[in-house]
Amino acid sequence: MKIDVLTLFPGMFAGPLDESIIMRARKAGLLDLKIHQLRDWTHDRHKTVDDRPFGGGPGMLMKPEPLFEAVESLRREPTKVILLSPSGRKFSQAIARELAEKKDLLLVTGHYEGFDERVRQDLADDELSIGDYVLTNGALPAMVIIDAVTRLLPGVLGDDESSLDESFSHGLLEYPQYTRPADFRGLKVPDVLISGNHAEIEKWRREQAKLRTRQQRPDLLE
Repeated sequence: MKIDVLTLFPGMFAGPLDESIIMRARKAGLLDLKIHQLRDWTHDRHKTVDDRPFGGGPGMLMKPEPLFEAVESLRREPTKVILLSPSGRKFSQAIARELAEKKDLLLVTGHYEGFDERVRQDLADDELSIGDYVLTNGALPAMVIIDAVTRLLPGVLGDDESSLDESFSHGLLEYPQYTRPADFRGLKVPDVLISGNHAEIEKWRREQAKLRTRQQRPDLLE
């Protein structure tokens, strides 16, 4: 998969995307990731990317000219252009799987008071938010989406089944898990997990996943 990111803060991506699973995916050639500075598509000496909104109001808006030039320069035939902003549809594991099926993504990160509306209307194929809160800019949401999508790519986790039984994979939170020792300071592993009865283990896990979801995220069961 190829992912391009258009941002005003490329330095923010240096640490998180050079470690762990994403680093291995990049080294293995499973992820082609490029970070681009939006100001490279400006033409004035101040490299201006924002201006005051028509009609007044606080803050500044991202101008359409550099965004249109940048996207038109980076976009290819299969590219899906995604804006990252608080007004987008809420990102989820289902959307991560949807994006993992694509070959080419271009993530456009917001800043200031957001985008000129013409960017939404004429450039974007989708608009995503990672939650109902406001961040300083779209760099962190871009990293979250890149991580969630990359780990779903075939071969990235080594065992592709690893991503099939995680939280949200079946609309539920993940069931409780335990490892050795079986008795730690009097806190014991449930007997069913050391019984060797795989049918009962699977039944217990399904029940526990539903119980945990009902207690902590009842909205997922609606």
